[in-house]
Amino acid sequence: MSNAVLVLEDGRVFHGIPYGAEGETFGEMVFNTGMTGYQETLTDPSYHRQIVAMTAPHIGNTGVNDEDPESSKVWVAGYVVREPSRVVSNWRANRSLDDYLKEQGVVGIAITGTRALTRHLRERGAMRAGIFTAPSEPVEALVERVRRSPAMEGADLAAEVATREPYVVPAIGEKRFTVAAVDLGIKGMTPHRMAERGCEVHVLPATASFEDVMAVAPDGVFFSNGPGDPATADVTTLREVLGAGIPFFGICFGNQLFGRALGLPTYKLRYGHRGVNQPVQDVRTGKVEISAHNHGFAVQAPLGEPFDTPYGRAEVSHVNLNDQCVEGLRLLDGRAFSVQYHPEAAAGPHDAAYLFDEFCEVMSRAQA
Repeated sequence: MSNAVLVLEDGRVFHGIPYGAEGETFGEMVFNTGMTGYQETLTDPSYHRQIVAMTAPHIGNTGVNDEDPESSKVWVAGYVVREPSRVVSNWRANRSLDDYLKEQGVVGIAITGTRALTRHLRERGAMRAGIFTAPSEPVEALVERVRRSPAMEGADLAAEVATREPYVVPAIGEKRFTVAAVDLGIKGMTPHRMAERGCEVHVLPATASFEDVMAVAPDGVFFSNGPGDPATADVTTLREVLGAGIPFFGICFGNQLFGRALGLPTYKLRYGHRGVNQPVQDVRTGKVEISAHNHGFAVQAPLGEPFDTPYGRAEVSHVNLNDQCVEGLRLLDGRAFSVQYHPEAAAGPHDAAYLFDEFCEVMSRAQA
């Protein structure tokens, strides 16, 4: 079997064997601490232009099926694992993960040093990287090519992963609400969670204007997760939504844009939060939720006290207990809120699923 190398922009090199498609790929090197849900990770549009290393040592055990993808394709730029499973063992699987990556053209590598890689990224921060199978150039040349690849800061990527045309996810059972969901890299489970609660979800392109949003006569507006630097995004539509007093809910990238619409800055985290085991505290109740994350940027906001915005007083509603990162925002009048983490989490955890109920309650109050 041919050799493969993972090259970081600071010159660190990891040797391994090809896993998935062969060739070369570039992206931001990040790590995911989830022990399950690798298929959902691969198909999450928020991972566009990122090379993802899994910290769990054994990946591919349950293979791949056609029910669990979060979108129509694999979005990760590259994939790094420690020990690929040699056997697929799950009654729902219809192919191996290795075959799936080859089918999707995703270049990967299996290395023995995923722990060393993760510690390196925790110390040095997320950085650009490249995976090369059977490289013909010296390492020094590969490092230079990695350094010439695009950085994540300043990257405007949402429109690259969002739907080009609007579509509708019908309510399951009786229709209670109409939701305009702006797709910034939406995961399939998100409109499904709303549909389960009687929402007819109109999914709109990332470039949707306020007029496009209002054309569906929404009871509420939702901004999804997505990739890239939130500082590059236009928040004009969201500001008009807030100015009109329409109920609003945002997740992940949507939380960052909500922060910017409120006048708050965003910044790049050192190595981000990615996994299914992040502890987040609801500051209103003191309750701690174990939650799923995928973000490399965050909102900078004052903790512990309300602050003024163009749309009324607001506060930080949720905080990450690992690093005190802002994990949620809300207007004190209750009509708009957002969270940085993923309440629609598939394959889990589901501690935060109540937030979809809260959104429905906000829309119900607005109808009264």
